[in-house]
This record gives sequence, C-alpha cells and structure tokens, in this order.
Amino acid sequence: MARGGKSGEGSGEPERKCIVSGDVQSKHGLIRFVVGPDGQIVADILGKLPGRGVWVSSDRAALEEAVKKNLFSKAARTKVTVPEGLIQEIDRQLARRTVDLISLARKTGDAVAGYEKVKDWLIKDYADVLIQSSDGSERGKSKLSTPQEGVFIGWLTSEELGLAFGRQIVIHAALASGGLTSRIVEEAQRLKGVRGFDGAKGRRKG
Repeated sequence: MARGGKSGEGSGEPERKCIVSGDVQSKHGLIRFVVGPDGQIVADILGKLPGRGVWVSSDRAALEEAVKKNLFSKAARTKVTVPEGLIQEIDRQLARRTVDLISLARKTGDAVAGYEKVKDWLIKDYADVLIQSSDGSERGKSKLSTPQEGVFIGWLTSEELGLAFGRQIVIHAALASGGLTSRIVEEAQRLKGVRGFDGAKGRRKG
C-alpha cells in the first residue's frame, strides 16, 4: 500500500507543483483548485472539476500563505477572488470524504469499531491501520498500538468517526489491508496536513 498517499520513486503516479513551495510531489499530497465561472477560486477535492488546475500542498501553513497572498491569481494568470472560510471548507470536505470512505469499508467488512473488536484485529494481525479519535482519552488510546509497518490515523473527532459507523461517537477503529484502505489513508493524510497535525501519532503542531 502507498503509505500516506506518498508516491515512491518510479511509481508512475502523476506529480504536480505546489504554488507556494515550488516542490513537485504526488498529487495525492496536494489540494487542487480551479477558477470558477465567477472568478472565484474553488477547492476541487475530488480532482474532477473542469479547468486548469492550481495545486497547493495539503499543509495548513501553505494554504494560509496561498490565501493571504492570493497566490492563486499569479498561478492562474488571471485575477481571482478567494472566498471566506476556504480552508475551513477544505477541512470539511476532506473530513467528509474520509468518513464516507471508512463507511464504505465498514460495509464491505474491512473496517471495525470498538475497543474489543479493534484489539482482536490487532492481536490477529488483521488490522493494517489503527484509527483513534483526536478527542478520546489518551490513557485509553495508549492501550492499543499501531500495527507493525502499519498506519496510524488520529485526527478525526469521535463524532466524525461515529458517522462512519452509524454511532454517536467512536474512539477506536481499524482497517484491514486491501479494499479502500489505501484511498482512506491518502485522504486522511491530506486532512492531517490541513488540520495542522504532525508526527507518527498525529500531534497538533504548536
């Protein structure tokens, strides 16, 4: 699986340049924008909107700089306006995208929730990804460990995870390998950057 949506050398995955840093990377680690008919910049989370794409790293600091300096106009080679709350809207869309994918994985039997079920999957080496809510008890979360060579996701709230499993809240969840897991990790990694989390355990920067 392509961990965190990063492309490996020679992977053949499409690459794009961030208009803030100038770095070239896999487009899985970037947010695509297009100019709408009204001259307003629009976040294209799914990468399917028509028009010439403008790309920014899925990193909160990069997005804030792009908005503050309106680097979109220079990159698009035309005057564009930046809507209020653009970064918050990106956060909302990415979170919804990640939750929807986890929900689909649950329906195919590739995702479980609840401490005991997650613990069982970890013991049996069935889990490839450990997911824990950002607002759950640190003491409770410390009782479960990320699978060896696996992935940790810890920046969705308990309510967001609850939506994925049809519950009010969820603290612990796990994903099996295969299926939608790679796509979930890719979207979750983009959300991680937008929410300003860093490190293997997803601690918020600052």
